[in-house]
Amino acid sequence: MYVNSRYPMDDETQDRLVEEAIRGDPEAFARIFDEYAAPIHRFIASRVNNPSDAEDLTQLVFVKALEALPRYEVRGIPFGGWLFRLARNAIIDQIRTRRDHLSLVTATTRETEDAGPEAVAVLREDLQRVARAMSDLTDDQREVIELRFFAGLSVLEAAVAMGRQEGTIRGLQFRAIASLRRSLGIESGAPAGLQRSAMQVRP
Repeated sequence: MYVNSRYPMDDETQDRLVEEAIRGDPEAFARIFDEYAAPIHRFIASRVNNPSDAEDLTQLVFVKALEALPRYEVRGIPFGGWLFRLARNAIIDQIRTRRDHLSLVTATTRETEDAGPEAVAVLREDLQRVARAMSDLTDDQREVIELRFFAGLSVLEAAVAMGRQEGTIRGLQFRAIASLRRSLGIESGAPAGLQRSAMQVRP
């Protein structure tokens, strides 16, 4: 199981490791894998139905990243966003061929079921409400919510992953949150299910 669920690595260290990995240093790529495997896996697991498929696709993303790494150029494009674009493409290919999709409730509660039945029941209830509200979002709005709140990407990383401008991502997120608030009947703050399940959102 992948354990590093956040991004503690600073940009300077990450850029150095990417450069070393491009030059063929396996240890540098291993550190990159350790940094991003957990959030990549979590994002994929929220979109595909079979846990083993999520594992396989996560491995596939890093195989493709290793193959494409010599062609990667920074030029203001965050490496995390580039990786998530590979993950997004892998998911699209999977959905096209398998036509399966994992519910938000299942994906988010899967790793919390050791918290006790009462806590899980409350979480499931919250998430079911959020899932129903998210079904009213557009596909782009839903994906922005998943990338920003569940995968923990910054606006720029989400923009790179989706091939959009940062302003477009901010607009999609604003409209998505507004729609969720209306559907859930709340005035302000993130919906309860997102508050419980999401990691800290990066700017």
